[in-house]
Order: sequence, then structure tokens, then C-alpha cells
Amino acid sequence: MRIAADIAVGLVALLHVYFLVLEMFLWDTPYGRRVFGLTPEFSAASKSLAANQGLYNGFLVAGLLWGVGSDLAGNAGAFSIKLFFLSCVIVAGVFGGFTASRKILLVQALPGAIALLLVCLS
Repeated sequence: MRIAADIAVGLVALLHVYFLVLEMFLWDTPYGRRVFGLTPEFSAASKSLAANQGLYNGFLVAGLLWGVGSDLAGNAGAFSIKLFFLSCVIVAGVFGGFTASRKILLVQALPGAIALLLVCLS
């Protein structure tokens, strides 16, 4: 079960790498605008805010990978690290789901919650 949990945490980390790339580098491109449903004017005006948001996704990635790496190294604190960062993912997903788009609940919060469940069961 621990392997499945670490794979799930790794997948959540990869998902957040994708968010980082979208927000930091592709926000003001046709692909980024299509993904987020933005107009060229809005994406240009909000580009720096999106890059900041993408950076925070990078911190989530770092924490999630730290948790998996700690687990693989046999660190007793790995559970707490994964618990904290997955909780951050879920809280951010729920907040985004209620303030920006309901889709965020499915794309961010649900995978985080599934990974957290697996971590707690392992």
C-alpha cells in the first residue's frame, strides 16, 4: 500500500508541475488561454500574478517530492511531510473550486484527497 501511496503522491506532484508550467510559462499563449478560458487582454494583464501562482505550485511539488523521497529513505517524518503538503493541495483545490472554477475541485482537490487517503491507509 505504501508504494501505491507514494505513486499517488508522485502523480499529484506531476500534476502540479503541469500547473506550474501552465501558469509560469504558458499563461499568455494560445494554449494557456484555451486551458483557462482567458482573453488575450486578461492573460496579458494577469501574467505576473499567474507566474506567482505557478511558483507556489512549485513549492507544493518540492514538498510532495520531499515526502516521497523521505519515505524511500526510511525517514520516520515522511508521513507528516506528505500529510502537510497533500493537505495544502486539498485546501488550495477546495478554495479554488469555490472561488474560481468548480473544475478545480476535480482537477486538484480530488487527486490530492485520493493520495491523502492512500497515505493514511499505508
